[in-house]
Amino acid sequence: MSSNSVAQLSRRDWVWLVAVWSIAVATMMARGVLAPAEGPFFVDTDDAMRMVVVRDFLAGQGWYDTIQHRLNTPFGADIHWSRFVDLPLAALLFIGQIFTDAHHATLFVGTVWPLFLLGVLLFLSLRIARELVGPESILPALVLPIVSPAVLAEFTPGRLDHHNVVIVLTMACLLSVLVAQRRPVMAVLAGFFAASAMAIAIEALPVVMATILALGLLYIADPARAPSLRRFGLSFAGFMLVHLALARPPERWLEAACDAISPVYALAGLAVGAAYLIVSLVPAPRQAWQRFLLLAALGLAATAIVALAYPHCLAGPYGDLDPWLKDNWMDAVIEAKPWHAALSEIPAYAITVAVPAVLGAIATLFAMRNDRTNRLGWLALLLFIIATALIMLVQIRGARLAVLPTIPAAAWLILKARERYLHRANLLRALGLLGAWLAFSGVVLVVLVNLVLRLFPGSAAETLAETRADKSLCLASGSFADLRGLAPEHIMAPVDLGAHILLETPHAVVAAPYHRNEEGMLDAFRFLNGPVDEAREIAKRRGLGLFVTCDAMPEMWGSGLQQDGTLLNLLAAGTPPDWLEDVSLGGPLKVYAILP
Repeated sequence: MSSNSVAQLSRRDWVWLVAVWSIAVATMMARGVLAPAEGPFFVDTDDAMRMVVVRDFLAGQGWYDTIQHRLNTPFGADIHWSRFVDLPLAALLFIGQIFTDAHHATLFVGTVWPLFLLGVLLFLSLRIARELVGPESILPALVLPIVSPAVLAEFTPGRLDHHNVVIVLTMACLLSVLVAQRRPVMAVLAGFFAASAMAIAIEALPVVMATILALGLLYIADPARAPSLRRFGLSFAGFMLVHLALARPPERWLEAACDAISPVYALAGLAVGAAYLIVSLVPAPRQAWQRFLLLAALGLAATAIVALAYPHCLAGPYGDLDPWLKDNWMDAVIEAKPWHAALSEIPAYAITVAVPAVLGAIATLFAMRNDRTNRLGWLALLLFIIATALIMLVQIRGARLAVLPTIPAAAWLILKARERYLHRANLLRALGLLGAWLAFSGVVLVVLVNLVLRLFPGSAAETLAETRADKSLCLASGSFADLRGLAPEHIMAPVDLGAHILLETPHAVVAAPYHRNEEGMLDAFRFLNGPVDEAREIAKRRGLGLFVTCDAMPEMWGSGLQQDGTLLNLLAAGTPPDWLEDVSLGGPLKVYAILP
């Protein structure tokens, strides 16, 4: 296969790409039209909060002002999200508002952005598969991503959080590494994509590490590729500094943070850049093992520099989180749980994302053995599969990154099974070809696992599904109609209700589920589960005017429900304290005026 044939997408490729993307878009749009009208468009709290941040930014909030002034009322809370994602969303919102009202402009943004990113993702999937497998991989490269629930969940209309952008950047890093084998200038783009992923979300750290290691392995295999190290190192270090400058005003450039782009990660970028620059300038050792030791020594030195400068970040991005919140909030968040814990609560999802990762790694090993001309490319892919799978094992939310790197391996396995079947058709080989497709088709695995789960009614997964269905009524836009008509107030509400109140109304809230809003979340939990006198004191201290709740919110089932003298217990008994007056007008939301 010539490099030119690999690099260029044919007209047939583009036709298939547009066709598959169009089918996926039509399916998701139809699903949205057929969905119950009372459900929320922005299902996840992060999507709702992202829309709030974007609207405030477009309304004039400063580039460097990442405070959400209506959160943790009346004090405000730092969201620390990247403007790198806010900018295109704000541009779409601006365009939408030219042609329609604010509500429909919001729906326009929530629809166009994830579907556009899905198209970019399919393009990257096809390009990567062509690099490793060849032009015949077109069908699995395009079809498998859109039959993966883990992927589609991040690209469905209403999904505005940064995770879909990080997925796209992960695939862009992988493609850049692969193409850099024959076009060293692509190492510059690899540096840009890796730095951008880090600037958007620290969860991308394993992906960045895979990019760094993959380029290092190319040098170990062939010292003539040293210029690629230099290009990547300088690009990565430079763009890390650029992102730091874009994320913070100059007076905060030296302010350390473990959960966002800061001097911690800028220093790491500089250390990597310096290490790769040194390697590219010194005479290359003659033996591969010597080049490996050189890179390992410089890598350990870079790691030691960052660890010694910022040792507290060794505890991770949530190392400074309040211990009570770690035990009672973070550990209860399903997507933050390790894979083995998620297996018992969301087994269909856990199995669906684990099977492709395991089979993808195995198929990659076989491809490395069979495809001697592109062994380094397959090795780079294996690094990405392992790195993203490790994220998934630590926190199940990492599954959103783990599925896509397995697609080229799946394409190779499917084509090998097809080749064997065409060479000698029989039932066993037909089943092998079918199995190769089904093993990487997440929707099929979900159906099979759910069929098994139906044999065990009352399982944790079934209870979770019912809970989510009930909770969705609390978050529907129509549920906030009465609340929207009230004059702006400071509101106490369950944590998971806060972001949607900010999105749907002009009010301010105490809490939403963000770790930098520790004070607000702690007060929200104390308000509901602590002594009612403490709840009254919190209301006075914050100047609260309303208490808004919904029976289906998980916080309404807290520990205070079983304890005398708590607000939850009094509400359950139908005897709220005399400083709460029920002013609800119907619907799932209950609204109480907090009296002076």
